[in-house]
This record gives sequence, C-alpha cells and structure tokens, in this order.
Amino acid sequence: MSLLFEPVQQLIKTTSFKHGWFYHYRLNMNNLENLASNGTTPLKDYLNHMFDACPDEPFLEGARSSALKFPVEVVLREDEQNELCEFARVGLDKLKDRFKSAHSKVQLFMLENDPASVACEVPIWLEPIEMQGLHNHIDIGLPLSGHIDVLQVKDGKIIILDYKPKAHKEKYASTQTYFYAKMLSARTGISLENFECGYFDDATSFWFEPTDVRF
Repeated sequence: MSLLFEPVQQLIKTTSFKHGWFYHYRLNMNNLENLASNGTTPLKDYLNHMFDACPDEPFLEGARSSALKFPVEVVLREDEQNELCEFARVGLDKLKDRFKSAHSKVQLFMLENDPASVACEVPIWLEPIEMQGLHNHIDIGLPLSGHIDVLQVKDGKIIILDYKPKAHKEKYASTQTYFYAKMLSARTGISLENFECGYFDDATSFWFEPTDVRF
C-alpha cells in the first residue's frame, strides 16, 4: 500500500498538561469542525472544554489505564499493512527531524494528514463512583485516568487508537484501550456502542468493539 501525502494547512490547537510528566494535547480544529454534527456534539464540546477545564487531580491520585496488567476477554481482528500502518510508517520517516519520540511522530503525522484524526493525547478519566462492578480488577477508591494517543471519528464511529511499536507482542493493549473508551464514554455521555478500539504499529493493527469485552 502506498498513500500520497500532500502538505495541507491545518490549524492545530495545543496545550500541555503536567500529569506526572508532560502530555501535549493537540486538537485539529479543521477536522473537528468537519465532523458530522449528528451525535458528535458532546465529543466536540468535551475536546474544546479540556483546554480550559481539565482537572489535574484524577491524573495525580489514581491508577493509569496504561498500567493495568490484566487481560480482558475479547476477540481481536488483525489487519496487516492497512492505511493506519502506512500512517505510522510514513510518519516515523517524514517527522524524524521534528520529534525524538516515535509516538509524537506518528500522532502529529496523523493529525496533520488524516481527515479522520481529530486529537491526540486526549485526557480522560473515570471517577470512583463510575467504576462500579470493577472492584475485582481496579482500586475503585481512586480515579482511573489516561491519555488517548490518537482519536479518530470515522464511518459513524469514535475510534480509540493506541500506537504500540511492537503491537503483535502486546498482552494488555486491549485492556488499556477498552478503558480509554469507557472513560471517554463516561466523560461525554456517548454510548459505548458508538466506539471502536484499536492499537497498531507500522506493520499491523488489532481491532475490537468495546461492547464485546468480557471479564
């Protein structure tokens, strides 16, 4: 697969959060405004709201979704050498002089070149009261938080994406991205049925529906 990428003038709004270390939250304002309004207004409102009203406490007090080390039961779909893999491959090459971090290279390349990519390092969290039924897996006395690598809106779905340099070796990426979907669903009020989760590298990607997850 070979995609043709041409430079496009984009308006990227950026801020940084010191949530243990610095996370650079970026929002493509062009792509955000191009979203179909049907069902996405709460997401738009949330993404804009985070620039002025993201609380620090949930990210400093509790656990991170990326630190959860237990598997969830779900059937993964594998898709090799797709558009997402091409974004990663080309981004790692073209942005090699702009960023040291592989994550930043992939995130920014997608944000600047993919019309479906809306934001990266999106701050999300669950309050303890929102974690009922998870006491066997998580300390529900404290918040759970995270930052979504890349957020897409495509084909009527809100897509949670996590870049994993060795995706085929991941044991808990489905757990991490599942809880990302749970957190964003809770923050926006959008049903989990409208979400899809995936993680990827430059060779393959893995996908699942968060409503299919079982413990």
